[in-house]
Amino acid sequence: MLERSILMSLQTLNHTPFLTGDVLRKRTKTRCRVSTNSSTALHLSSDGSGNYEEPGTSVKRCQSSDSMLSQPNTVGVIGGVSVLSTLIFLEKLACLGSRNGKECPPFVVSSDPVLSKVLSSHGPFSSPRSRIQNIKLNQELGIENLRRKRKFLQQSGARVLAMPCHLSHAWHSEISEDSSLPFLHVGDCLAMELKKAKLKPIHAAGTVRIGLLTTDSIFVASYYQEKLQSQGFEVVLLDKATEEHVLVPAMAALYRKDIEGARNLLRIAIHVLLVRAVNVVILASDDLLGVLPHNDPLLKKCIDPMDALARSTIHWAETTAQVHQKF
Repeated sequence: MLERSILMSLQTLNHTPFLTGDVLRKRTKTRCRVSTNSSTALHLSSDGSGNYEEPGTSVKRCQSSDSMLSQPNTVGVIGGVSVLSTLIFLEKLACLGSRNGKECPPFVVSSDPVLSKVLSSHGPFSSPRSRIQNIKLNQELGIENLRRKRKFLQQSGARVLAMPCHLSHAWHSEISEDSSLPFLHVGDCLAMELKKAKLKPIHAAGTVRIGLLTTDSIFVASYYQEKLQSQGFEVVLLDKATEEHVLVPAMAALYRKDIEGARNLLRIAIHVLLVRAVNVVILASDDLLGVLPHNDPLLKKCIDPMDALARSTIHWAETTAQVHQKF
């Protein structure tokens, strides 16, 4: 189970992080809808019809009764800070949902550039502290933005929600407040998969250790720790010195387009966790994915949590469809 998960993570890492029109047409038969409001939000929906709609469709029209997706297994995807990570998640859904000749479950996704402007932690930065201060200062605006997306997806016919963004999950409870829909949490999905894998501890203490690498540890690490510890795992983070002298410079090198420098530093960070007897290393950051080349042996010890979220989403959609077929 775990080996398959890791393999699928590697396959995802190897994909070019862009979805072309041809890919979307072949894999999901999507219909694009671009709102005319000031946020220039992009709304994609897939209903298997293969029809396309001209740009200019407003959000209100998408919310009208004649344009709602009505299938009981419709997936709603809340776009996060990075639009590319949202598109990559859609590709995961398309690949997993269309296995063995199946049709990809219907989905609707909401993503706009406002969240990126408000909470973005990307780009050259002088210190992690300044990035954290910016996120703290604007998190209420970010939460409200994500709540609006959730409501839009509910009105559009979504029956389950998924959010492919590590940072946004820090406010999962606030975003899901008052929602009647199931709202999958990436930490729960990953913890359940690791639990089913029946991992064996590789150190004397007898507890399975899971390494965690993230560029926004103050927001992201806490919920992964909570979810994994609830399943009996011990979460191992980088010590402060290694984070400051290895991981932070790795990201700085990446932003300078010093790919080789970023790779070497990331390898050191992964090795630091591996020598602490972790079974696998979670790459809980969009920045960290794709840094290492696809044939790097260290990737065999790393997993992308969004793969677990995608698998859980597809499992929910397929199970729900089967249940409704019986009636």
